[in-house]
Amino acid sequence: MSETPHPPSSASDDSQQQNTFSLSDFQSVIRKMFYEKDQSRGIEGTFMWFMEEVGELSSALRDNTDRDNLEEEFADVLAWLATMANVAGVDLEQAVTRKYVQGCPRCNQAVCTCDLAWKP
Repeated sequence: MSETPHPPSSASDDSQQQNTFSLSDFQSVIRKMFYEKDQSRGIEGTFMWFMEEVGELSSALRDNTDRDNLEEEFADVLAWLATMANVAGVDLEQAVTRKYVQGCPRCNQAVCTCDLAWKP
């Protein structure tokens, strides 16, 4: 079996790869930046901020006119999710790996075959 060749990387590809990090790395960055504030706010207050960001993401998805704003809202939702996980003492990468790396949690397939009406 032959592999599909990858296009040669450019300088911008190299710098992009250097700026990528794992979910655990991201959670650690968020923890370092915000943990003291997040811990004092508590899980309930943090959840309220998370929900506000989900609402902003919903608006950005509906408008679908400003790609930069859409990307920022996705990033904000992920950051607030990491914040809640930090306050709750949950390692997101470990939790996601445990639940999803073996496939759909409901049908156990790599590509979900569940009925659309079912929530995996």
